Amino acid sequence: MTTGTDKSRRGYDHAAVYYDSYDELLAVVVPFVRGGVDGGEPTVVSLDKVKSDLVRAALPDASNVEFLVADDLYARPAAAIKSYRELMAAFVADGAQAIRIFGEVPRSGLGPTWDWWARYEAAVNHIYDEFPLRSMCGYDTRTTPRHVLDDVARTHPFVVTADGLHLHDDRYVEPPVFLTTPRTMTDHPIQHTPPLVDLIDPAPFTARRAVLAANRTRLTSDELDDLLLATTEVVTNALRHGRPPVRVRAWSDTDRLIVTVHDRGAGPDDPFAGLLPAADRSTGGFGLWLAHQLCHHVTFAGDEQGFTIRLTMGDLHHVS
Repeated sequence: MTTGTDKSRRGYDHAAVYYDSYDELLAVVVPFVRGGVDGGEPTVVSLDKVKSDLVRAALPDASNVEFLVADDLYARPAAAIKSYRELMAAFVADGAQAIRIFGEVPRSGLGPTWDWWARYEAAVNHIYDEFPLRSMCGYDTRTTPRHVLDDVARTHPFVVTADGLHLHDDRYVEPPVFLTTPRTMTDHPIQHTPPLVDLIDPAPFTARRAVLAANRTRLTSDELDDLLLATTEVVTNALRHGRPPVRVRAWSDTDRLIVTVHDRGAGPDDPFAGLLPAADRSTGGFGLWLAHQLCHHVTFAGDEQGFTIRLTMGDLHHVS
């Protein structure tokens, strides 16, 4: 790591904070937040309730700090991006010249769904760069898996230490590189059983109807409708933009419904696909963004065999 950052640069200053105690977390958060408040900058904290309460108690006056509920904000990466962009655009419209945010992906996001949060952490270096934003992302080294910490280092240009140092992280890679590097898709245990649906080149309506018939879950009607819409969008994209054959498979138990769509192509050209709506809907990017808004988890994976998108609705953590 190397010391320093260009303080004159406008745009996004994205730093990771590694801590192994609440005292160490507060040693970074409190001066960061106080600096924003003292400078008249819109200042936001998005942590779980326990940590938010600790920050409130450590601040002499938290009235000018906006506290957001992390579990709500970080429900899905694409939704988090949309919410943060709207929030920051409002701050800028009100005349803000600088914005500070301290946030943390909830602990549940560090498990089976980490892959799309890793994409989020990489993509926001580009997506938020239009704003005069300085943000810090906290990671508790006591509970964060090693492979997650490796991704954090590759997606954050800076590290802030408990003693106030702001360092360049030499392990950082540019977002397009990180986002286009193939990642392994780990099968959920249910995928080791025979699929309830296995179709080749189905019409989107046929795939939708088959997935509906395969449902064994306790999903709400809205959740099921969302997954069916996402399936329609993804199958349509694969038929239009992928390379045949397009294979659609689905698995279900009482806790979850999983749909995979595979084709022989290389996947979307846009490294930010799914996290931002495409300006040109004919490219298929809007459908991928919609799937990211609707599903509980979306996974991309590419290899020499082609490209796979996995849509999941339901509980990914509990295994029946």
